[in-house]
Amino acid sequence: MASSVNPTVRRRRLGQELRRLRELKGMTAEEVAERLLVSQSKISRLENGRRSISQRDVRDLCGVYEVEDVRIVDSLMQMAKDSRQQGWWHSFGDIPYSVYIGLETDAASLRAYEPQIIPGLLQTRPYAEALIRGALPETSPSDIQKRVEVRLRRQERVSSAESPLRLWTVLDEAALRRVVGGRQVMREQLENLAEMSQLPHVTVQVLPYEVGAHPGLNGQYAILEFPDAADSSVVYIEGVTSDLYLEKAADVQKYSVMYEHLRAQALNVDQSHQFIEDIAKEYAR
Repeated sequence: MASSVNPTVRRRRLGQELRRLRELKGMTAEEVAERLLVSQSKISRLENGRRSISQRDVRDLCGVYEVEDVRIVDSLMQMAKDSRQQGWWHSFGDIPYSVYIGLETDAASLRAYEPQIIPGLLQTRPYAEALIRGALPETSPSDIQKRVEVRLRRQERVSSAESPLRLWTVLDEAALRRVVGGRQVMREQLENLAEMSQLPHVTVQVLPYEVGAHPGLNGQYAILEFPDAADSSVVYIEGVTSDLYLEKAADVQKYSVMYEHLRAQALNVDQSHQFIEDIAKEYAR
């Protein structure tokens, strides 16, 4: 059964705490690995939150770091237990980008740049179905529907009345012009996009073709920020066979500066809203 505990975030927090304890001890990941007779890559994966952490792992690491405070050990052990629970997305089976969903579920804000498509959090069902079918031509109809349902479930973060996700997205004009699912689907999608952009916690800006070269030409990325100051921001870059997560402060800063340039070069909010509505009308002709 899926739990309200977010295992992805628990793993990240636990990994950060284990890294802090290692650094306080003045040890390298390689030295720890040698002491525990495991690979250095395992220690790295535990610390970056990409691998489930067992309570035995925590016990062994606390022994190496000579953590004597029982309360700290118990707290870390509980975090390890929580990190092995299942989030809501696990009920849908094997989802390739489950790590990202876990981060998005707990994020306070998300800044995204999309050069080709409407962001998943703002997609209509027909658009999402057509997009996934076209992007993954060898995917079975049942798997397509599973992916669509996950995408629609993710959108609850945007529509939440209690703690909605603060979403800021910059779209290239190409995302509005690329006909996915036919003209009727595109018209409904852009009308929905225009409507969603009016929500107080959603900001949509469009980068028109006439801008020319801009910092987003290298491709899509998203920056996630979290309500707990202990959780570092993450830059997410989607890949075909694997995804990239950047957490170093210097990397996050670089992408944040790039995003500020994109926002500055894009149409303002009112201009973008009108731009989207005008293209939606073109699809109705």
